[in-house]
Amino acid sequence: MRVLLFTGKGGVGKTTAAAATATLAAQRGLKTLVVSTDTAHSLADALGVEVGDEPVEIAPALHLHQVDTQRSLERHWGELQEYLRNVLGELGLDEITSEEITVLPGAEEVIALLELREQAQTGRWDVIVVDCAPTAETLRLLALPEALDWHVSKLLPVGRRILKIVGPFVKSMARVSTPGDDVMSATERFHRGMLEVRELLTGPGASVRLVFTPESVVLAEARRTLTLLNLYGYRVDAVIANRVFPSEGADAWRARWVEAQSRFLGEAEQSFAPLPIHTVPYLAAEPVGVEALAEVGEALYGDADPFAAPTMDPPLRVEGTTLTLDLPGARKGDVDLARKGEELIVTAGPYRRIIALPAALSRRKVASAALDDGVLEVRFEA
Repeated sequence: MRVLLFTGKGGVGKTTAAAATATLAAQRGLKTLVVSTDTAHSLADALGVEVGDEPVEIAPALHLHQVDTQRSLERHWGELQEYLRNVLGELGLDEITSEEITVLPGAEEVIALLELREQAQTGRWDVIVVDCAPTAETLRLLALPEALDWHVSKLLPVGRRILKIVGPFVKSMARVSTPGDDVMSATERFHRGMLEVRELLTGPGASVRLVFTPESVVLAEARRTLTLLNLYGYRVDAVIANRVFPSEGADAWRARWVEAQSRFLGEAEQSFAPLPIHTVPYLAAEPVGVEALAEVGEALYGDADPFAAPTMDPPLRVEGTTLTLDLPGARKGDVDLARKGEELIVTAGPYRRIIALPAALSRRKVASAALDDGVLEVRFEA
């Protein structure tokens, strides 16, 4: 199974690129599911269809899944929500207020990822295409499974022991219920689910495609996004330049755009090499519907096979006593490295990843570390 995630700065056309890719996959005979983690849910609009909350076949071999967040929320962490509602009720809050407070921030995007995992586990699909939220939200979302694993692995066992001791006292003194085994088990199930999401999205069949328009601000954000996706261990296998003005027959106004875009495309080739850059011309009309999107897909990929498995290595690799992390575009001043016990903490700009070192390295001291040409290499003592 092939999993393709599309992200980019808001408004660059990532939904169109995702929908065009999914349509092309279906027309090539691959059983395809297209789903969105973007709360805007514009996929159905791009495809020109109306859908329910289950995967619906909108064209031969092409299925669209628009997640029913509320129903999925209750299924994935209903026990936790119920516990929080009861606690807030014990504190005197009315039912409506308690209901609103227990809707966790970012829950819709997280639920979409859990639904994606469940669809992948069915084995029904040859290709799953994911229309992600804009880059900032996507980066936070993709960083969540590993960050959650770090916190839950450290805190949950301790929390269970503490609750057994202090639970009766809290109930009698504060008159507030403590979470029972059902709540703790729901937390553990959610934790396992998110780890399975990460395993799926960083696995050998998954990759991210960055969508940008040839403009300075958009290109700068795409460069940072490439660095940060690698930081968190996600493969990027292609970059898509959208809304590229054709040079033929350009008038004076459009000629200036062609010149500017040509310059930015040249910068993109240097920034993203060796990744392929696929281009989508600036179309005369918005592509809406399966047929129009299929034409965009054909123009987008040309003779390339967009559904072949990615051939690049994962961004994080360990060979012997050397840990290597690809951080394309990163500069030395932007990257910081720290060691804490059996963990390596890598910071790139405002983002941080805590890497649990494998057993072979966890007790060794760091001998040297260097960032050279976008590759962080950490050597441990033999």
